[in-house]
Amino acid sequence: MMELAGISWEDMAPFIAVGFLAQMVDSAIGVAFGLASTSLLALVGMPPPAAAATVRTVESFASGASGIAHVFQRNVDWHVFARLVVPGIIGSLCTAWLFLLLNPAVLRPVLFVYVAAIGAYLMWWAPRRAHTFRRIRLVGPLGLVGGVFDASGGGGWGPLVTGNLLAQGMTPKMAVGTANAAEFFVTVTILAVFTGALGTKTFTTPAAGLLIGSVVAAPLGAWLTKRIAPAALLRMVGALLIVTSVWALASLVFAPTPIFRRF
Repeated sequence: MMELAGISWEDMAPFIAVGFLAQMVDSAIGVAFGLASTSLLALVGMPPPAAAATVRTVESFASGASGIAHVFQRNVDWHVFARLVVPGIIGSLCTAWLFLLLNPAVLRPVLFVYVAAIGAYLMWWAPRRAHTFRRIRLVGPLGLVGGVFDASGGGGWGPLVTGNLLAQGMTPKMAVGTANAAEFFVTVTILAVFTGALGTKTFTTPAAGLLIGSVVAAPLGAWLTKRIAPAALLRMVGALLIVTSVWALASLVFAPTPIFRRF
């Protein structure tokens, strides 16, 4: 078994693979990393606050790498970015604190039903829309709600924000790139709150593995986004929104979550 500084590469390998695949999809079409990673950590028995904090630890770096990659690929609309990021930080900051006391996950079925509906709409709309830029009007409230759900554990920013920007008519590659770039500031805010409350418990072997895989995949996903046809990108986002929402709803049904946390 190969080890370095107390880290087992054999134990870390599955998390590297998951981080790579999840971030490749997330960077390319703006959806999947938070939901997939948090679900995996929950399956191996990690408590919800620790799982959410671990994913945010990874996403704070991975989303930064992804955002920079999208900037270099010119996939970011800076006007929409500025309108997203501040409300996103406010929503995530408030909810991250509540997440340590209450369980905002009781609201997550509403999010997943909405996201599944957005996915179905995008798949229906993909072959019918003219793929030209439209003025995006609903941005600030979208950032606020996206930050709230992202901080509640299990992801939420990508499906909600990317899906909604696409549904409003934003050019697919710009919607994905802008949402990814803004996500960095939201995840750093959430990480700061969780690290302040939980200490360095978030820096674990799973976190290290997810981080390595995701940082390697981030630039590849951004490069891929610019080269996928808009109609195909819309269909891919729509399909993944439906799959992740059904998966998340099923996990809530078979593992119901109480309103208040037990310490």
